[in-house]
Amino acid sequence: MLLARNFLSILLLPAVVTLAVPYWILSRRPADLAGWLSPATLAALLAGAAVVGLGLLLVGGTIRRFATEGRGTLAPWDPPRHLVVSGVYRRVRNPMISGVILILLGEALALRSTPLLEWAAGFWVINAIYIPLLEEPMLEARFGDEYGEYKAHVPRWVPRRTAWTPPWVGQ
Repeated sequence: MLLARNFLSILLLPAVVTLAVPYWILSRRPADLAGWLSPATLAALLAGAAVVGLGLLLVGGTIRRFATEGRGTLAPWDPPRHLVVSGVYRRVRNPMISGVILILLGEALALRSTPLLEWAAGFWVINAIYIPLLEEPMLEARFGDEYGEYKAHVPRWVPRRTAWTPPWVGQ
């Protein structure tokens, strides 16, 4: 059942943001295939693919942690039941959003698309507003002091150099 819930949340959230919206953006403009095989375009394509790959690894790892440790999904309507503070979450509070933004930036780079770059920036702005105003208060209400401790030690966007160890680990 958790696998089906995760699959549905992935289809409705990251897939829409990283596939459906970029497709819609790109379909509104005619493709310019002149110079498609130039060295600069091929370099951008390879670099963009590498950035997309990093983003996919980050998103996939966070979804797995939400499912296995948090016993929930990435969807706000079916959130993790346990606070996830392991793996990359020991360094940064929002690695899933960072992964999605990496995917969008990689797509913009690979396709050399200013509109996709604008969508990536817009998506970040939406989350920079949503997360502190809505998501973090909900997490504080759901997880109490554990989330407060976590929030005090782990930054929202820029990863810590060293991983934070929650004081309740090993108890």
